[in-house]
Amino acid sequence: MAEPITIPISVFELSIIYVRPSLSLWLDRAVILQKMFDAFAPWNLNVDDMEGVNSGKPSEQGFKFKLPAKGITFFFGPASCKFTKEAATWAEADDTLRVLSVGLDVLVRTGGVELGKRATSLALHLQPRSLSFRDLLRQFLPQSLAQLENADLEAMAYVVRWKGRRVTLDGSAAIANAVFLHMERDFEPSVSFEDMKTTIFNDETAMLKLLNIEEVVV
Repeated sequence: MAEPITIPISVFELSIIYVRPSLSLWLDRAVILQKMFDAFAPWNLNVDDMEGVNSGKPSEQGFKFKLPAKGITFFFGPASCKFTKEAATWAEADDTLRVLSVGLDVLVRTGGVELGKRATSLALHLQPRSLSFRDLLRQFLPQSLAQLENADLEAMAYVVRWKGRRVTLDGSAAIANAVFLHMERDFEPSVSFEDMKTTIFNDETAMLKLLNIEEVVV
């Protein structure tokens, strides 16, 4: 029987590299900032939710828009953009994609950006109801390692990487007695956001099944 769990923290991130840098997004932002502000206005954006990023390398500088009610941050610079959704849930996935599409549409139409490769990240903190998080992770530990010490294991961490994909399992540093699951995957520009959503959903479903856990929505 699957162990019931809750997911107190879930963060989704999408980073997109432009096919070629757009220096106008770094040097002359006035027009695109107004367009972006108007596009995000339906989500109660105000001027205090905007923040310029003027430190770091040129590729790290840009502008950040925050939509507090949605837990969304959208950053764009001269070489890439980044979309972050906190408290991400599958029930809100379509609404989240609509907000993303609005920001990207402004970049493409007003900024002249050609969107390139995408990198996604879904970080989940999984808290079991009755078991220890170590019980959930212990099944992946080779006996040859477990037998190195005649003592209870305090921590375990696993990182598995393929071309364009990486999975990390560890103890959560933010939530007591929880597993930290981090799933990262790269996508080509030709892959639609709907197909990306399906792939990431299937990745999460497979990992929950592998861990023999089931989310209980509270």
